[in-house]
Amino acid sequence: MSEGTMQRRAQRDRDQRAKRLHRVLVCAAAVPVMLVAAGCSSDSGSGDSTDKAAKAAASASASPSPTVQAAAYGELPEPCKVLSKKTLKDLVPEGKSGKEGKSDDISTRGNCSWNSLDNNGVKGSQFRWLNVSMLRFESDVTRGPADKLAQEYFEKQVQDAQAVEGAKSTKSEPVPGTGDEATAVRYELKKKEGTFKQQTVVARVENVVVTIDYNGAGLAGDKSPSADDLTKDAKKAAKEAVAAVSEANGAGGAKASGAPSKSPSKAPSASPSKPASKDAPDEPSKDASKSPSQKPASKA
Repeated sequence: MSEGTMQRRAQRDRDQRAKRLHRVLVCAAAVPVMLVAAGCSSDSGSGDSTDKAAKAAASASASPSPTVQAAAYGELPEPCKVLSKKTLKDLVPEGKSGKEGKSDDISTRGNCSWNSLDNNGVKGSQFRWLNVSMLRFESDVTRGPADKLAQEYFEKQVQDAQAVEGAKSTKSEPVPGTGDEATAVRYELKKKEGTFKQQTVVARVENVVVTIDYNGAGLAGDKSPSADDLTKDAKKAAKEAVAAVSEANGAGGAKASGAPSKSPSKAPSASPSKPASKDAPDEPSKDASKSPSQKPASKA
């Protein structure tokens, strides 16, 4: 083989090796490009999901929360101070200082009671027992506005007073000019000590329910008191107690006289400050009928 032929063959071999090397380098360079492209595609999808989640969260947070009308009244007066000295002298003339009941939250519930026994020896005795109780409701997004909850409790109190076991001659009547609504219920209960005449006046002013229980009896042979007189006194006490509730909240007793209330409002609560709107306070209208001899005023 001539030298020229050998040179041409060597040149062809060199050219073929160069072409193969070029193809290898081109393919190697293409792999990272594909990986980068795939990576960008994956990142783009993740970003879309994140954006969608963020938009959904923003939309949810922008949705308005449930609201309910705020409670009108946020305070209660001291239960043993809602009635004037003159009223107490008229209703429980021999009564001393009132006995305040226990309360886990004095801004939500309270009650106070008084005993009076006018002992005339062989001529008999006159007994009187008076109790005032108050229950305040808070607005709740699940249960409704405070005044609605108070109205429901008001109706229940009236129904309970009308359904006392053993009651005779039960009568009910509305009491105008006392809060937003008020009802007086009266009846008689015969016991071994005598005939007890019970008066219960239930009144609602805004989101507060006031219950006045007042009973009297002639003991040891003394004559029974007039039911009309007792009812009149109980209505007077109810009106006074309702005015005290309004005054404690800066309303000047407007609701006591039937005038529109301009009391300040407080922000609604997600739940009652205490479980008062669920659990009713002691119901003196029932306890009052369980008076023992000589000391029938003590609550059970």
